Amino acid sequence: MKVFSTKELASSHLRNLKSRGFTIGLVPTMGALHKGHLSLIEKAKKDHDIVVVSIFVNPTQFDNAEDLKKYPRTLEEDLEKLKRIDCDLVFTPTSEEMYSKEEAAEMFDFEELDKEMEGKYRDNHFNGVGTIVKKLFEVIQPNSAFFGEKDFQQLQIIKTLVNITKQPVNIVGCPIHREEDGLAGSSRNRRLTIEQRKSAPFIYKTIAVAREMKEGHSSPQEINHWVENQFKNHPHLVLEYFTIAKEKNLKKTSCFLPKEQYRAFIAVFAGETRLIDNIAL
Repeated sequence: MKVFSTKELASSHLRNLKSRGFTIGLVPTMGALHKGHLSLIEKAKKDHDIVVVSIFVNPTQFDNAEDLKKYPRTLEEDLEKLKRIDCDLVFTPTSEEMYSKEEAAEMFDFEELDKEMEGKYRDNHFNGVGTIVKKLFEVIQPNSAFFGEKDFQQLQIIKTLVNITKQPVNIVGCPIHREEDGLAGSSRNRRLTIEQRKSAPFIYKTIAVAREMKEGHSSPQEINHWVENQFKNHPHLVLEYFTIAKEKNLKKTSCFLPKEQYRAFIAVFAGETRLIDNIAL
């Protein structure tokens, strides 16, 4: 397994491989790797000759300086995990390497996808995501890039980014990896206290019932009201938002139409740790 921390070395090595006919799959991460990340890597390994994992805590997608500071950084542990699953290359740049003199996000027109849900609560977040993903694509020049559906809004935005920038990258969305108790895999889970971790599966249980309610012909309003009530007196979890939206444009819906695909999105605080999840309805 090769580890490069500069754009020049990573790009040169990968250009050589592509010139020899190897296909490249990229799994962008911010480190603190968990089983969800590893499932993306396994998918990439099945589809491509060479798998690249990037580990970079991107400052421009954080609107909260304290959240950036507290984000878990476990590089040595991550590298050991990647060695064990035979990852081919790891790209571990510094902020200075990726942003030169200014840590500033490029501005994109994401066709209103960035104005919904996470965009309402995390100022400029998706411009930061788009900026770093565009930079990574320029360095790695992958044939495909793999993203988890836990960040479904991000996945839709990255697909739009590729259309905007005309970068020749196939975007592959992969199913959410869940723990046995239903909690969606996340690097933030390691910040939970014992009590918070015991309570956190309630998030998935709630949206799973929301799906059953939709199948039972409940309206979006009825489902919203029920979900909000579930969190009103919860001792460890505070609901930030619950939204039922169309998958294609992420717009909140007030009714279910035939042949339209819908998804329920949720954000919850467990203490200071913010957890998100979603489920297809």
